[in-house]
Amino acid sequence: MIIRKYRTGDFEGIMSVWVATGMGSPERGDDASVIELSLTMGGEMFLLTDEDNGRIIGTSWITFDGRRLLLHHFGIIPEYQGLGLSKELLKETLSFVKEKGIQVKLEVHKDNKRAINLYKKAGFQYLGDYHVYIIRDTNTIY
Repeated sequence: MIIRKYRTGDFEGIMSVWVATGMGSPERGDDASVIELSLTMGGEMFLLTDEDNGRIIGTSWITFDGRRLLLHHFGIIPEYQGLGLSKELLKETLSFVKEKGIQVKLEVHKDNKRAINLYKKAGFQYLGDYHVYIIRDTNTIY
């Protein structure tokens, strides 16, 4: 598996991941232009690809709101889940966060126990009833 950054032309593969994982659909309004705009604003899109066929099998999208980095659309298509790939994708994502030196937060569904455990192990802290996690001190990132 290879983790790489977004390139123009990747959107179709990205959307296939989002649809397969339930993270998105064309109706949500996310498209290539939104991703590219978020990149110009200080965000990043990491893609996990199958080295054998180049297929995009996972995404990790970081956006910047001027105050915090936001991690969303983090996921891997079902047939590649359970192989430890999410840890590698998150590690690459958090390296970017650490380099930026800006807080990062995310939202996760309260029933997504696997994701919650992954995020907690990486240093995200529970903020309350909204199941929002954050790393405030980027120096604590492994």
